Amino acid sequence: MNKPPQLVELNVNGHAHHIQVETDTPLLYVLRNDLELNGPKFGCGLGECGACTVLVDGVAARSCVLPVKGVVGHDIVTLEGLGTAAAPGPVQQAFIDKQAAQCGYCLNGMIMTIQALLNRNPNPTEQQIRQELKYNLCRCGTHVEIVDAALEAAKALQTTQ
Repeated sequence: MNKPPQLVELNVNGHAHHIQVETDTPLLYVLRNDLELNGPKFGCGLGECGACTVLVDGVAARSCVLPVKGVVGHDIVTLEGLGTAAAPGPVQQAFIDKQAAQCGYCLNGMIMTIQALLNRNPNPTEQQIRQELKYNLCRCGTHVEIVDAALEAAKALQTTQ
């Protein structure tokens, strides 16, 4: 049985958004359909591929399986919240510099997962990066460039701190 929509406040990319939604709705649907944020992608719909990854209080979370009621009162950051086209965030810039994308579908998950890793470990080893990314699926084969981008982002963050 469907529950009636409720007015909820979501803090996304530093802005409060008031949304009328069924609270069991996956966060991904609200981000893409209501807030028109297209960084997180619909991939598998099961939380297994990583395309929908966002940060919730700085931790990577799969938004396709995370109900809205689970993130009310938390800080949500999407790919759009890390930077802009004119001023990409350090992780985004490293992915650009290392050309760490082909089709780009996995890119959101890769960048958000690396950002979450760097939030808690600003100087990861290559092995730690590979371990962190092992549940993010990429069919194009840019894994070497993605790892290089993660290492470069860590260096860039070290020099800015």
